[in-house]
Amino acid sequence: MASEDSYYVPTGEGRYKPTAHTGGAWHRDEQHFSPLGGLLVHAMDRYLATRPPTGMVMSRISFDILGRPALDECEITVETVRPGRTIQLLEAVARIGGRPVVRARAWLLVSLDTAAVAGGAAERLPAPETLERWPMTDLWPGGYIASVDVRQVAPPRPGRAAAWVATDLALVAGETSSALASYVALVDTANGIAVRQPPTAWMYPNVDLTLHFHRQPEGRWTGLDTSVTFGPTGQGLTSTVLHDLAGPVGTAQQMLTVRPLPGS
Repeated sequence: MASEDSYYVPTGEGRYKPTAHTGGAWHRDEQHFSPLGGLLVHAMDRYLATRPPTGMVMSRISFDILGRPALDECEITVETVRPGRTIQLLEAVARIGGRPVVRARAWLLVSLDTAAVAGGAAERLPAPETLERWPMTDLWPGGYIASVDVRQVAPPRPGRAAAWVATDLALVAGETSSALASYVALVDTANGIAVRQPPTAWMYPNVDLTLHFHRQPEGRWTGLDTSVTFGPTGQGLTSTVLHDLAGPVGTAQQMLTVRPLPGS
């Protein structure tokens, strides 16, 4: 698969070069975090594939963004922080130029049949095939935003929107990614679909992303039912109910640093 058909190209063991499709929305010379988050999950999947099967699934994944991820080759290392037969904790670190830029931790929980007591999830979103494509590039720049197909469920209001996101690009050229990694690679789009203030006047990048899954997502569509709150002292919160075509799969939270753009 050619690099123009993917977000990353492998360059060695645990090393990946971003393509132009990862270009950021806030700065053109950095990576959008959405595909980078998916790449970290992809790296954890590959790490687990070298170990005996555990029957566990990633149920919580947290990302701390330690610095601007430059549009440059990254190296990802993965280790087991807390081993166990029914619960495990993994940690993955992405480094660019030898400097850590993202630290991710994933709790793995044993998979059991609890269908008899399952319940409590929200209503499904309308199917994306029934919705018109939203040209998100009218609002946001960058190679990543240009690479995704976004379908709005309804006209957005300030701080409130729901949408489906999909892409035809592979996460990593020449490598098969799990449904979870491909799904996570689109979740960080949430902070851009429910704008509370125009990004030409205000900045509100997220410093983290935490995902909780009560069911493993499937399919190519990532559904985002998103609310954005700005506080009075420079902090904000993007909260999202996550969906696939079968219904809700979990939640996502993003902590924002809110500040006016210079000169605005």
